[in-house]
This record gives sequence, structure tokens and C-alpha cells, in this order.
Amino acid sequence: MTKEEFKNLFDSHFDDVRRYLLYRSGDEDLATDIAQDTFMKVWEKRIKTDGKIKGLLFKIANDLFITRYRRDKLEFNYFKHLQINNDSNSPEEILQFEQTKKKYKYALREMPEKQRTVFLLSRHEELTYNEIAIQTGVSVKAVEKRMKNALEYLRKKLQYHG
Repeated sequence: MTKEEFKNLFDSHFDDVRRYLLYRSGDEDLATDIAQDTFMKVWEKRIKTDGKIKGLLFKIANDLFITRYRRDKLEFNYFKHLQINNDSNSPEEILQFEQTKKKYKYALREMPEKQRTVFLLSRHEELTYNEIAIQTGVSVKAVEKRMKNALEYLRKKLQYHG
């Protein structure tokens, strides 16, 4: 696919894909982000354009939307349970907790998807590595490695500088 073909594809279909995602999500920013990701995937994979490209664009967009929805749902459920007792903590401790929570949310969002999935299934859903392996379709060794990498990633992102 040439740059010109991609530009024509983008110009012809971006608004339709974005509108579809907006109807699904009700969030303009999310719809725009996923629509852009859809076209990036087409560009990266160098998908050949033919008469059926519009259906493929909607399929890719739908898959990306579902992946994002599942990830956000897991994150929301996890943070719903993170609380601090405001009565017995100083304002500095409360502020530090909130800053750490914010850093943690950001780190989770930026973590590679395969690591994040394993981490959240283990820590939030409390699944065993064997159960995670079955659910994700990878070996237990792969789950162990992803979990190790996820923990290292979080440790690095949450280090205090001060």
C-alpha cells in the first residue's frame, strides 16, 4: 500500500469508522483514538485495499474497541477496591497515596497488553497461573514470564524519586 493509497483510504473512511465507534462508546476522544489505531493497524500490516476494505475496517475497529473496553473494565474493578483510611492518615500520606494511585493507573495503562492482562487476572481476578494460561491460550511458563515482566515494569514506574 502506498502512502497515497493509505491517505485516500483514511480520507474516505475515517469519519465512518469514528462515527461507528462514537455510537458504541459515547466518548468522542475514545472513538477518535480507536479509529486512529484502526488505520495504524492497516498501515502497519500493509493490508491491500479492495472492495471489502470497509467491512475489514469496522471489524478491526470493533476488535480494538472490545479490547479497550475489557482492559478499562478490569482497571476500574481493580481500583474500586483501592482505598485509604482518611481518618488515621496525615494529609501528606493521603496525598502520597493519591499520587501513587495515579502513577499506578498510568503505568497499568502504558504496560504492554499481554503483561497487563496476566497481571490483572492474577492480582484482581485471583486466578492461578494455570487458570490464566488456559484462559489466555499460552503456556504456564509464558504466564510466569509475563507476570515477572509486569512486576518489574511496575516496580520501575512506581519508584520514588526523592
